[in-house]
Amino acid sequence: MNLAALIVTGDPVLADGLLRLAAAADAHAEVAYGPDEARPAWTWPALILVGADMAAGVASAGFQRRPGVVLVTSEGATSEAYRLAVEAGAQDVAALPDHEDWLINAFAAACEPEGGWATTLCVVGSRGGAGASVLATALGLAAAGQGLRTLLIDADPFGGGIDLMLGLEEHEGVRWHDLAERRGRLSTATLRETLPRTGDLSVLSWRRGEPVPVSDDAVRTLLDAAARGFDLVIADVPRYPGDVGRAALRSADITFLLVPAEVRATVAADGLATALRRDTSDLRLVVQGPSPGGLTPDAVTHALDLPSAGTFDRDRRLPTATDEGALERACRRGPLADFCTKTLADLALQPYAYREAA
Repeated sequence: MNLAALIVTGDPVLADGLLRLAAAADAHAEVAYGPDEARPAWTWPALILVGADMAAGVASAGFQRRPGVVLVTSEGATSEAYRLAVEAGAQDVAALPDHEDWLINAFAAACEPEGGWATTLCVVGSRGGAGASVLATALGLAAAGQGLRTLLIDADPFGGGIDLMLGLEEHEGVRWHDLAERRGRLSTATLRETLPRTGDLSVLSWRRGEPVPVSDDAVRTLLDAAARGFDLVIADVPRYPGDVGRAALRSADITFLLVPAEVRATVAADGLATALRRDTSDLRLVVQGPSPGGLTPDAVTHALDLPSAGTFDRDRRLPTATDEGALERACRRGPLADFCTKTLADLALQPYAYREAA
């Protein structure tokens, strides 16, 4: 039987409990009692469960970052547990016994043939109105235009709805409200078929009115299905991310911090970057010009000491296009379109159909 899951822990009680859950899912799991034992099999199984007792060891072992890594703790999903998860390269935290059902589903999913995992990006603006939602949407449109199955996630319940930018607000389909209490495994085909979309770009946004709370299980379920069913997942995350935003940040391969070339925006970005690093391991800077006071992109990059993902100039056409729900047409050309094309080229993503055939 193929190895579906690797359990990395020195705690025999935790190991036995996780093996019991694996058996309930009819999944083949093995235990590595330390990072050295885990190293030979680190890239093989679809699921790796790292006990909180081994988080520091895994973090210092220099393992390649990969999807499907979960930190498991019996002390609750505390902020300390999430800090350990980020250090260990885990995308999520499962607390026993509360998340036993979720772990059984994860073991079951690990037994299925896997077509690959999506690359996940988050976009955060250093101040209100910085243009993070526009950047996230433009990246999604550019990716879909290249034949990539792309999911754009609105992680800001008070952002007004990212579907408005694309003129999709009247389109039928699933919103966060419909997934708020979802538990268990979600079919990727069902997700793709029920979300509003334009071309290869699917959108998960919020309904109008007061947003409903979204359960942790629902967020886990959605992000898991998104990773399995799309080539690229892009989350528009607010500066105060909330539960949905933090979950997206923890699952992100790369987080882009968009900073206008302004003094106040740069100062704000300094504190925000410190906060974001608690939840995301790869934070990169995007500078938007032109500067009203002559502040150069190099000066912003030097002040924030972040790796640069590039720069682009503000496009005066975009605010009107955003209000009219016509961002798709406006993003076909211009400095933002050029930035998105270069960014996607650097990521070198493969379309889902190509991976299925490989």
